[in-house]
Amino acid sequence: MATIYINAVGRRKTAIASVRMHVAPKSSLVVNGKTPKEYFKTDLRALISEEALETAKSAENYAITAHVSGGGIAAQADAVRHAISRAITKAEPNTRAVLKAAKFLKRDPRAKERKKPGKVKARKSKQWSKR
Repeated sequence: MATIYINAVGRRKTAIASVRMHVAPKSSLVVNGKTPKEYFKTDLRALISEEALETAKSAENYAITAHVSGGGIAAQADAVRHAISRAITKAEPNTRAVLKAAKFLKRDPRAKERKKPGKVKARKSKQWSKR
């Protein structure tokens, strides 16, 4: 019998996480070939990436492989959480309400504002000189 995989994509700022999930007897989460603790370095970022599994109470059911690129470590952790949330709702539609209440299914729209001409950054101006 073939293994059925569930694919999902999560995004945050410029980070993109592609997740592949399947039902397995032993749960695991692999991010770019490493454990979340090894890849994200801090406990907080590792917990954020696994937060959707704990909220949906599905942590023991799935083996998940995530490929992350772009952005920084914080945005990548949020992108992994977004992708896992989307994959769980595909596998178990009854968990959608719980994940939606936790705001894991909405893509965070905040991103860096573009630089404007004549400005130092997006809004910062050059210092005004009287003389």
